[in-house]
Amino acid sequence: MTEVSFQKDAIGAIHSHPHEQVSYIVQGSFEFNLDGNVQQVVKGDSIYIPSDTLHGVKALEDDSIILDVFTPQRVDFL
Repeated sequence: MTEVSFQKDAIGAIHSHPHEQVSYIVQGSFEFNLDGNVQQVVKGDSIYIPSDTLHGVKALEDDSIILDVFTPQRVDFL
């Protein structure tokens, strides 16, 4: 797991990885791009990202926080 904090208009660039991911919105709101499908997510929402799927975010508020959970473990984050 990793917790990521964003200020308003901060971008989590479009990327992909071999890990499955679940993102939980702890605080604030985001524009979430999942394989070209853009939707707004808010505190309490979660989103599933399959392996090798392009995804990214844009924070819509200051002090927005996402909790990301990966499987298998992201060794590059250790």
